[in-house]
Amino acid sequence: MKPKATLDQLLSLPAVAHALLSPDGHWVAFAWYRIHENYDIFFAPVDGSVAPVALTHTPEYTWLVSWTTDSRAVILEEDHEGDEHVRLFRVDLDRPGVMQPLTEDHPPYFIHGGSLHPDGRHLYYGVNFDFDSGKVIEPTWIYRHDLSTGVRKLLVRSERPCFMEVRLNLQGTHLLYSRKDRHPSGRQFWLVDVDGEHDREILNFGDRVKVFARWFPDGEHILVLSESTGGGSQDRPQGYQSLGVYHWPSEELRWLVDDPGRSIEGAGISPDGTGVVDEMQRAGHAATYIDLLTGVERPFPPVPGNLLPLGRAADGAWVAMHYSATTPTELVHFRDIDGSVQAMQSLTRVWEHTALRPDGLYPAEAFSWHSVDGLQIWGWLYRAQPNPERAVIFVHGGPSWHSEDRFNAQIQYLVSRGFNVLDVNYRGSTGYGLEFREVIKEDGWGGREQCDIACGARALIASGLARPGRVGVTGTSYGGYSSWCQVTQYPPEIIAAAAPICGMTDLVVDYETTRPDLRPLSEEMIGGSPLQVPDKYYRRSPIHFVEYIRARLLIIQGAQDPNVTPENVRQVRQRLDQHGIPYELLVFEDEGHGIAKTANQRVLYARLAEFFTSVL
Repeated sequence: MKPKATLDQLLSLPAVAHALLSPDGHWVAFAWYRIHENYDIFFAPVDGSVAPVALTHTPEYTWLVSWTTDSRAVILEEDHEGDEHVRLFRVDLDRPGVMQPLTEDHPPYFIHGGSLHPDGRHLYYGVNFDFDSGKVIEPTWIYRHDLSTGVRKLLVRSERPCFMEVRLNLQGTHLLYSRKDRHPSGRQFWLVDVDGEHDREILNFGDRVKVFARWFPDGEHILVLSESTGGGSQDRPQGYQSLGVYHWPSEELRWLVDDPGRSIEGAGISPDGTGVVDEMQRAGHAATYIDLLTGVERPFPPVPGNLLPLGRAADGAWVAMHYSATTPTELVHFRDIDGSVQAMQSLTRVWEHTALRPDGLYPAEAFSWHSVDGLQIWGWLYRAQPNPERAVIFVHGGPSWHSEDRFNAQIQYLVSRGFNVLDVNYRGSTGYGLEFREVIKEDGWGGREQCDIACGARALIASGLARPGRVGVTGTSYGGYSSWCQVTQYPPEIIAAAAPICGMTDLVVDYETTRPDLRPLSEEMIGGSPLQVPDKYYRRSPIHFVEYIRARLLIIQGAQDPNVTPENVRQVRQRLDQHGIPYELLVFEDEGHGIAKTANQRVLYARLAEFFTSVL
């Protein structure tokens, strides 16, 4: 098949990006990608009796926020060309395509959450904005927005910036929300009533400890996932996460799973109150479900690929996301009968949208090597046939994220164009346990995790999958930053070409120009602000070492990016020009942090393949 036809087919494969079961367990709503020109919201009955119905169809990035408590509508957010200044909408299931605006268009602030009260009149969310003064602020405050009068009442005045979670219980009495006022590395949860009269911290296991919390359907119990079971300002994370249940009226906390041998990555609540535990083993999901009253836990049946359950539907069956490198993420409905899956039914019917088939895609193969300090690093290898003896390293963003055995159109296209691809899970990645995630903080950004990536290049060469001088690197966000680090730190015999996408170049510029709610991540990962550790920000910023670049360079940026802003590119271009370092530049005027629109990905992926082909 010709490259253009291959790319067109890959970009026709739809994938579910995010999904939520309705409170009554009858419906599933989800963000679906590549059905339309951007992410849009769909819904379907959980029994698969009807094909998915589009609730939205716009050229903009549209994301699912929450369900209304009566399960008859969803709350959505949508920005403009990736600028992340979202507007909230309501869409009723019986009025698909009718997006009822709830907040202002083009706001100057960033919104967190969006929960509609059972009365249908009051909307709750967090914003970095003081509506009394009309000024943008650093921290996120929580408001109750009266949709009838437009009046906003301030409920919570947090002290420091935080990428805040804000969730209303089904009864409409209390909000559960996160704060990071104590330390950039920590996260505590607070509880406030819907009138803002009683606001208190309820889950704090240490200033530097992160805790995760979700409501039970009864509105009184809270699911807790914590890096520590202790408390007090000096407590630090364990080497694992513990799972518990907190009853806020009685302030009673019970730990259900507190096992250093477990690698729990996440947890959720099914509409019927059953807990879903997402345990991970080498970046693969091994989910269980647990009775949160008795503590009885059972594994989900093993299936090929990854199974990530959302919860039990009203008919007693399970709804889950299912995917692998050769199966784009789809929603499935199944019954667990005697430890085996009976009749896994696709709700999204992915293969009806393409002529491709699983055997036409490249599988992900576990691949490992050791870094400079002996730490074992893992990744996913995609082999081109026959072996082209050249490779591209793909670096995921985050860094607190991970790559999985999961369909990736960019990787699939590069392999089809004759590159072996190594998708690296460097230290700091999730999916390998809490200790592996936290070890990146020993050095901070730009430390030994960059050695992990370069050692991956050496492992490819040693394995005969690439020759010296025939390895390139690319990635978005932190993957873009890592691409800059690689090309400024290693010779072309190791890294011969780099294509950073929306990557930080100057960590001080990034800190000063990014969204305020993202600055605590820089402080956590680097060990302070630029004022506190200026030398570290300097040494870990690739912009100061561009004169060492001897490899080929292609810079990609979204012009509307509020996360890693275009100022990173403007300043690094000045430095490159001063040193006479050649580079190519590709800017997408209608994109933000990452290249999301299918039409733009068609341009980007083709350009990446041409760039790496010309060098490698």
